[in-house]
Amino acid sequence: MITGHIDHLAAAGLAQPLYDALVQALAENPAQKQPDSYTLDGERLFMNVMMLTTQPPQEKKAELHRAYIDIQLLLEGCETIHFGLAESARELEDWHPEQDYQLCNDIHNSQSLTLEPGMFAIFMPGEPHKPGCHDTRREPVKKVVIKLHRDALFPV
Repeated sequence: MITGHIDHLAAAGLAQPLYDALVQALAENPAQKQPDSYTLDGERLFMNVMMLTTQPPQEKKAELHRAYIDIQLLLEGCETIHFGLAESARELEDWHPEQDYQLCNDIHNSQSLTLEPGMFAIFMPGEPHKPGCHDTRREPVKKVVIKLHRDALFPV
């Protein structure tokens, strides 16, 4: 997991493909877009703008991906993301290859990160993460999840 703020992208030390993906998505002004999926570069790069209400973490399952890197950028509100290292997902459910996700019921040695508007968190394939959480209250949030195909960083 990598984290940072869009006001200080250069300081985040991102690999060029990650930096470029964020810059390209920000150029599309996701804060002004309606919830939907938007293609940026075919299947290599797209973004999902979403609005949701945070939930207590015990009411949610974690997710992990194999083909795509998740760049989760908070636009409005406040959310906590619970996450773990690669191979820390426990009690795995069925793999859904067509949507590139797998849910899990537990993250071994779970950590958490609270995002405020402008902050982002990047999850590599295999890193379980449970976004959209809040420990004390349900709150509406708007976010964009930028999906960058793993081949951008890990060519075959």
